[in-house]
Amino acid sequence: MTLEELLPCDSSRMQAVSEAVERVLVAAQHQDRLTVGVYESAKLMNVDPDSVVLCVLATDEEDEGDIALQIHFTLIQAFCCDNDIHILRVLGMQRLAAILGEPEPGAEPRDLHCLLVTNPHTDAWKSQGLAEVARYCAESRDRNQWVPFVCLQER
Repeated sequence: MTLEELLPCDSSRMQAVSEAVERVLVAAQHQDRLTVGVYESAKLMNVDPDSVVLCVLATDEEDEGDIALQIHFTLIQAFCCDNDIHILRVLGMQRLAAILGEPEPGAEPRDLHCLLVTNPHTDAWKSQGLAEVARYCAESRDRNQWVPFVCLQER
C-alpha cells in the first residue's frame, strides 16, 4: 500500500493545499523564481540553499518503479531536511504540466519531477499560498510525516 492510497486526495484540506501549491508555482514562474528539473535543482541547492523556500517532488504512478528517480528524490529530501527547506510530494504530473504551460510549442518538455521555489534575500515577496503550504508542511512534520503529500486535481 502506497502513501497515496492511505491519504484521501479529495479532502477539503488537501484541495485547499493543492490550490495553494498551484498559486505558488504559477506566481514563482511569472516572477522567475522557479527552478525546474532534478539536475538544475541540485545545482541551485548546492550553490545557494538559503534562497530555496519550497521543494516540490512530483511523480505519477508509473514513476514509482524508476529507481534512479527515487534515489535522486531521497538525496534531495535529505538535503532539504538538512537545510530546513519545506518539501512536498505531489501526485499529478499532467496537471502540473498544464499549470506551468508545458510543453511550450516547439520546445522540448522540461523535467517536472523536481521544482524549487526560491525567495530573494529580501522580504519583498510574500505569498499567502506559500504561507499555507509552509503551514501544511509544518503540520505534517508535527505528525511525523516528513515529506507531506498533495494530489493536484485535474480540472
